[in-house]
Amino acid sequence: MNEKTLIEAALFAAEKHRLQRRKSLLSIPYINHPLAVCYILAQSGISSINVLVAALLHDTIEDTETSPDEIANLFGNEVLKIVLEVTDDKTLNDKKRKELQVIKAPQLSQGAKLLKIADKISNLKDILTHPMDWSNKRKKDYFLWSKQVFDGCKGINPQLDKLFEETYNEGIEKLSSLPD
Repeated sequence: MNEKTLIEAALFAAEKHRLQRRKSLLSIPYINHPLAVCYILAQSGISSINVLVAALLHDTIEDTETSPDEIANLFGNEVLKIVLEVTDDKTLNDKKRKELQVIKAPQLSQGAKLLKIADKISNLKDILTHPMDWSNKRKKDYFLWSKQVFDGCKGINPQLDKLFEETYNEGIEKLSSLPD
C-alpha cells in the first residue's frame, strides 16, 4: 500500500460517514474525527500505511453499513484486522462496551494500540474544544475511563503517550475547576 491508498481510504470514509455528525452542539461533520485520528498518528511519527488507513476507517464497521469484507477487499486483511480490534460490539450496552475496551486494551496489536490512543486523544480534545450538552461529571467520567484504556495501550510511542497525558491532564484540570 502507498499514499494513494491513504487518499482512497479518506474518500471511502468520507462517503460512509457523509450524513453523520459528531456529538456536539456545533454539528461537526463526523469525517473530521477519523481525519483527526489519522493526523494525530502521523504527527506522532507513525508512518505505517496500514495503521493510518485503519485510523481513517476505524468507525466504519461500528457506525455505518460497512462490512468487514468490504474493507478487506479494498484495503487488505491487515487493515481489517486493526479495524476489527478497535470496533465495539454495538449489540452491547454502553457500560459493557466501555468495560470491554479497558479489558481488551492490553491485548491489542501494536497498530490497534496506537490507533486506540489517538482515538482517545481526538475524543478528549473534542470534549475540551467543542460545546456539548454533557454534564461536567459525564465529561470527567469520560476522561477517567479514557485514561484506563490508555493505561492498557501505552508504551509503544513516546510522542503519542506524551500527547495523551498532556491532553488528559489539561482536561482534568479544566473540568475539576467546574461544578458537576
